[in-house]
Amino acid sequence: MPENRGRFERDAMGGQQGQVGRWLKAGVHGAVIGIEVQAGDRVVAGQVLLVQEAMKMEVPLEAPAAGRVLAIAAAVGEVAEEGAALIEFEPGAATPADVAVASAAQAAVADAGAATERANLQRLRARRALTLDAARPEAVARRHATGLRMARENVAALLDAGSFTEYGAFAVAAQRSRRPLDELQRQTPADGLVTGTGAVAGRPVAVMAYDYTVLAGTQGMLNHRKSDRLLELCHRHRWPLVLWAEGGGGRPGDVDWMGVAGLDCTTFARLAGLSGQVPMVGIVAGRCFAGNAALLGCCDLVIAVEGASIGMGGPAMIEGGGLGRVDADAVGPVDTLAKVGVVDLRVPDEAAAGEAARHYLSLVGQPLAAAGPPGAEPATLRQALPENRNALYDPRRIVETVMDRGSVLELRREWGTGLVTALARLEGRAVAVAASNPRHLGGALDAPACDKLARFMQLADAHGLPLVTFVDTPGFMVGPESEKTAMVRHAGRLFVNAAALRVPVASVVLRRGYGLGAMALAAGHFHAPVATCAWPSGEFGPMGLEGAVRLGFRKELEAAPAGEREALFQRLLAAAVERGEALNMASHLEIDDVIDPADTRAWLARVLAVACASPLPARRGFIDAW
Repeated sequence: MPENRGRFERDAMGGQQGQVGRWLKAGVHGAVIGIEVQAGDRVVAGQVLLVQEAMKMEVPLEAPAAGRVLAIAAAVGEVAEEGAALIEFEPGAATPADVAVASAAQAAVADAGAATERANLQRLRARRALTLDAARPEAVARRHATGLRMARENVAALLDAGSFTEYGAFAVAAQRSRRPLDELQRQTPADGLVTGTGAVAGRPVAVMAYDYTVLAGTQGMLNHRKSDRLLELCHRHRWPLVLWAEGGGGRPGDVDWMGVAGLDCTTFARLAGLSGQVPMVGIVAGRCFAGNAALLGCCDLVIAVEGASIGMGGPAMIEGGGLGRVDADAVGPVDTLAKVGVVDLRVPDEAAAGEAARHYLSLVGQPLAAAGPPGAEPATLRQALPENRNALYDPRRIVETVMDRGSVLELRREWGTGLVTALARLEGRAVAVAASNPRHLGGALDAPACDKLARFMQLADAHGLPLVTFVDTPGFMVGPESEKTAMVRHAGRLFVNAAALRVPVASVVLRRGYGLGAMALAAGHFHAPVATCAWPSGEFGPMGLEGAVRLGFRKELEAAPAGEREALFQRLLAAAVERGEALNMASHLEIDDVIDPADTRAWLARVLAVACASPLPARRGFIDAW
């Protein structure tokens, strides 16, 4: 060994004055377990002369140069202390024959090793092959026949090429006491859960993908241990998580454990503990019930593929509860769940789901990127609103025009439809956007819209996204039917969440800014945002102007002759509109500015550039699952 040769050189061979030979010394304290030469042998540099064992490791003593062995002062089985003289050695040039013999012997050993793969490596290759989809062609064919991908195919499509590192691939179902091990290895690879780490656009992420072709994607004892291992790493390293949640929930067939109900399982609490700390994306294609659905419901973003069915209990649990028989696809179809707020994004297939997940992660994980062009010519915003103050328009066109082209990702489109919520980029800056939708209840905030915006505020705040609001609302929805939805509590929830925001808010009043609803859309009041502006079409009042006139001037209207009553009402309304118009509002400093609609993008970019320069306070605890 090189260190032994160094010792030999430093000690000048350890010989006495006039001695012909020089002694090679023990490099370690250990037993001599092999002597490879005899006195008189000629050796070449690097040739092993003797082998010691120390702490179960074999330590060779090598010739420091070509020469001849004069004497051996050790025997097999003896323990030599470090530095003890073991072999008397005389350096000298090796003959060509010596070199040829030594080289041939070394080459033969090397060739033998290269030609024969070690048995343990062969076992590894064979076992690894059983974990891959290629080992189960029939299962793959059945899966593809349904139009769905394998779990590993989804992981590969999401992650940057070559970035995936798998954890726990050799796990099998905890059923060794009831099924042969080779059968479990063939039929339950990875215990039905693919876990690991990789990158999305260069950003580290963790992935968990339940494999429906393995015991219906159920949650087994070992795959819970796998998920707990990965989730603990997410907590430690702040990795985002992408979860493919398809599966049937807990697995009753696992018997290789000591326990009764498994209710001390920590997976659900570990995953829930990531809420608000790292981005979490849940994806479902196919069926997702019970425990799998519970994990899905904790995610920031729920993406559902057409045809998916999601529920807190599958058909077996429903029937077991005495609730009758239900087809699996009828438990919680996407069409139903999108309309009640369970699903954030509804996509046609798994490929689109993966792209949506990448889009989301790019927005919540990379605050700044290269600025893109606007979605449309900013000057078109001057005609975005009809001149008729009561006419409808599409708020999505305004959002898409102001934001960078192709960056808008709308969430919960089919629920809380009085409000449009989306993530996007504004001149490269990732932002959260909420816009009134006058096509539903005139833009009034009903209970679903309140919940939608409150939770959206939490999402933006947790991931450090400034909030942009486009306001056009008559206020909160009122009336007996509205109050039956617990409207008081839902409205309060909106104010409470707004008051807790850390991120800056910028508000643009497009048209109507009436009452408490307008204040809630501006994070509590019109001076709560870092800046509040209005388009020239903006009009303001403590409540809807028509209602304010009828209520405030009831006596005058009732006293007017019937034929003149409507004309009086219109004059009073015109006066209220004039008093509440944007320029007058700005002149009283209740808003900060009135801008040309074509300048909206530039105004917002300037405001946020200044507001986002300051660091945020400590992050919030979690994002409400609802």
